Amino acid sequence: MSTLQIKHVKIGEGAPKIIVPLVGTTKKEIIQEAQLVKELKPDVVEWRVDLYEGVENLELVKQLISVLKATFDKELLLFTFRTHKEGGSKIISEEYYVELNQTAITTGDIDLIDVELFTGEKYVNAILSLAKEKSVFVVMSNHDFEKTPSKEEILSRLVKMQEYGADIPKIAVMPNSVRDVITLLDATNTMKTQYGDRPIITMSMGGTGVISRLAGEVFGSAFTFGAGKEASAPGQIPVAELRQVLEILHKSL
Repeated sequence: MSTLQIKHVKIGEGAPKIIVPLVGTTKKEIIQEAQLVKELKPDVVEWRVDLYEGVENLELVKQLISVLKATFDKELLLFTFRTHKEGGSKIISEEYYVELNQTAITTGDIDLIDVELFTGEKYVNAILSLAKEKSVFVVMSNHDFEKTPSKEEILSRLVKMQEYGADIPKIAVMPNSVRDVITLLDATNTMKTQYGDRPIITMSMGGTGVISRLAGEVFGSAFTFGAGKEASAPGQIPVAELRQVLEILHKSL
């Protein structure tokens, strides 16, 4: 598996890089939250734009991207609209999903964009092609908040993302047992050692899956999500605690 350089951040080497989400709903809340997250010194800041009350106004979205870019001048900025079917808070059409993501890409103020694998091939390709043209890196994602698919299915989805040309394939699944967590970790290691040629992000959500958020350097996940003001998904750990554990593991390897 090769590494990926985005600005000053080298991904896929050493301890997993830390992503912290912004989950405010109003412009004021998001700006205040950004100041708090800035102090945590994450590698990447994810704006969960599906939580923003102004998400259906492209001009407001562009204005807030500009504000966030100015705030996070050293951190990478990841733009994410999480769809309702994959755990997000708002239902929009596929056409608007494409328009929203393409608008974010053309601002020139984001470094990465999240594109969901199961959006539909023509919609995925429309976003992916513009992202490549504008040198915005693509995190292609899939989320299952109910269960953990088989190892073979997890691998199939990650490989499919890689075949699309995603820079960073990502999958998050919900465990219903400890065995499910082992399945996710086994799939992650197999992807890293047998199929992957780029960094990946994997996680098992909830309390049972916390180990997957900590042991990425062992099994092959290049990023992990930490909670800033509040978590955006089950099982996220406060950044300070997360960083401490990542450093302990890194020193032992």
